Amino acid sequence: MYIQNGVWVIISRDKGKTFTFFKSLRVRITVILFFIGMVPCVIATNVVVRSYENRAISLREISVKNQCDILCDSLVSEQYLGNPYSDVLNSQISLVSTFYSGRVMIVNEDFKVIRDTYDIDSGRTSVSKEVVNAFDTGKGSTQYDGRNRYILMTFPIKSRSGDSVEGVMIISISTNDIAQNAESLENRGLMVTASVCLAVLLLGYFLAGVLVSPFLKITDAIEDVSDGFTEEAVSVPDYTETELITTAFNRMLARVRRMDASRQEFVSNVSHELKTPLASMKVLADSINGQDNVPIEIYREFMSDITQEIDRENEIITDLLSLVRLDRKAAKMNFELTDIESLLTDNIKRLKPIADRQKILLSLTSDSPVEAEVDTSKISLAFSNLIENGIKYNKPEGLVKVFLTQDKRYFYVTVTDSGMGIPEDQLDHIFERFYRVEKSHSSEIEGTGLGLAITKSVILLHHGAIKVTSKVGEGSTFHVRLPLRHD
Repeated sequence: MYIQNGVWVIISRDKGKTFTFFKSLRVRITVILFFIGMVPCVIATNVVVRSYENRAISLREISVKNQCDILCDSLVSEQYLGNPYSDVLNSQISLVSTFYSGRVMIVNEDFKVIRDTYDIDSGRTSVSKEVVNAFDTGKGSTQYDGRNRYILMTFPIKSRSGDSVEGVMIISISTNDIAQNAESLENRGLMVTASVCLAVLLLGYFLAGVLVSPFLKITDAIEDVSDGFTEEAVSVPDYTETELITTAFNRMLARVRRMDASRQEFVSNVSHELKTPLASMKVLADSINGQDNVPIEIYREFMSDITQEIDRENEIITDLLSLVRLDRKAAKMNFELTDIESLLTDNIKRLKPIADRQKILLSLTSDSPVEAEVDTSKISLAFSNLIENGIKYNKPEGLVKVFLTQDKRYFYVTVTDSGMGIPEDQLDHIFERFYRVEKSHSSEIEGTGLGLAITKSVILLHHGAIKVTSKVGEGSTFHVRLPLRHD
């Protein structure tokens, strides 16, 4: 375990993997449950303590008021303000002061303190705002100072008729006992909170483990697949989420396996296609070397055959290099505004000698001039492959028709031939590398089997689309759609 960028990181003993502690789903769930358990306890403790404190202070104020009201009546009836030497009343005042752990002062109408249980301000003048207010309004007041832990209360001492205020009783009461009880209650609440949080933490960690276990199953299953221990699909249907994850993974795995099978087939086909010309050249060379005094005509014939095989080998390698360049994500595209009709016309002129040998008629039809931003060399290669395929897989004296049109966003090229056609079950494979329709007759038709793969790659690099429709014995039509502008 160590800290990286302020985050705890744990090194797992399982295959040397590392993971960030606070990124662990189990830890996050545990922390969330911990706070869910802690916050209500803290709030409840605070509410209970504050409620107790407020309630205790309120009861204390009521009790003091009842006692002081009775005492004020006694002071008036015994005319204590005029003769503050009554032992009975002084004893009652001292008793109230002692009982509430406070201080009692009696102020007459001249604002002179005639009785102070602390004997501090006796004989002095008291003109505090509470006293003045009691004389002016004839009403008492109550103030609670939580910081200094005391209650200050004033009670007007009214005449027997109640028309005038003859004096004021001031009492300050200590609330230390209430504060101590509140602190004790708060400490108990904190202990309960700590116990609950610890229990929630342990229970949360256990429950989080139960909740996260399906995801760990997914991890183990994926690792088994990655390490090659199993070929089975991953299945963890514990939750809807895990089922969705495993379904997506299985789809991805199936696609990867298809790609791997395609790669293996591609490597096998490349090996076969490259070895075939080499094998032919070796046979021809061995035939020449194994004979003495070979006639010059046979020698030339064999050398001509070897040259053809070399050309075939070179064509395969050239097409492979083209595919490699097109497959690279960083394939450089040189887009420029191009006259598509002129480009197709040039392709047809270049391929016309090949078509003439089979007496195949080439035609180009365009309903309007088309200018588009394309990589001229690459798109020319794609169209050339389509037209050349239409020639190679055609019937003698057949037709290859090229049609060009456009709309506001795209231009469309269709290449139609009157050839042998493509079986429906093979239409999905014709753009695969080295795939040859009617493989048993592939040796009769020249080609590497890479032309349509190159064509599709070029069109995809232009953000276009290609599809094919065909009927056996009647011919095929390739439909190409490409954007007019490259954004």
